[in-house]
Amino acid sequence: MMAHVLKLISYIFHPIFIPIAGTISYFLITPKYTTIELRSGNILPIFILTIIIPIICFFILKNLGVINSIFLTKINERKYPLLISLALLLMILTKVIPDNYTIELYYFFLGLIAATSTALFLLIIQFKSSLHMMGMGSLLMFLICLSIHFERNIIIAISFLFLASGLVATSRLYLKAHTRAELLIGLMIGIASQLLTVKFWL
Repeated sequence: MMAHVLKLISYIFHPIFIPIAGTISYFLITPKYTTIELRSGNILPIFILTIIIPIICFFILKNLGVINSIFLTKINERKYPLLISLALLLMILTKVIPDNYTIELYYFFLGLIAATSTALFLLIIQFKSSLHMMGMGSLLMFLICLSIHFERNIIIAISFLFLASGLVATSRLYLKAHTRAELLIGLMIGIASQLLTVKFWL
């Protein structure tokens, strides 16, 4: 029973959902007036590029025998999904956001690109950082920065993300998907990548 619950947590907080979660969170938190066109102009293409296309790519890669699981448990399975993710994030940064410009989202995605690039670099030295914790760290730090930037009290959302991050880490350890070091490095990559960009918009 516990294994099923923890595996469900790994699915719910899968890194594939982090970009859209950050985008929706921004529009829920921002006090700026945003039109429906602006919101849909960001949310819809980001949803397609970060969820729909990666899922299609997953099935293609799985049918080709390149990967076995959506959790990318082996180091050699991570290269192509991370490269695809990086390409899609770059597309969002160069094609989607400039058309419906929001500076906070621009630097959020720049941070995600930096984090993904770092995870790819670590693959070269055969280190498997936790993409789950990288995503949770990125989203958590983005929300904290938005709270400070807009002077909004979103302590409940931030507390929930702290709790969720703990549950995700527990899940990945229990399922033997990562070591403590891999989880910690993943979390640090996510947090640091957002902190490095925050000085440009906070």
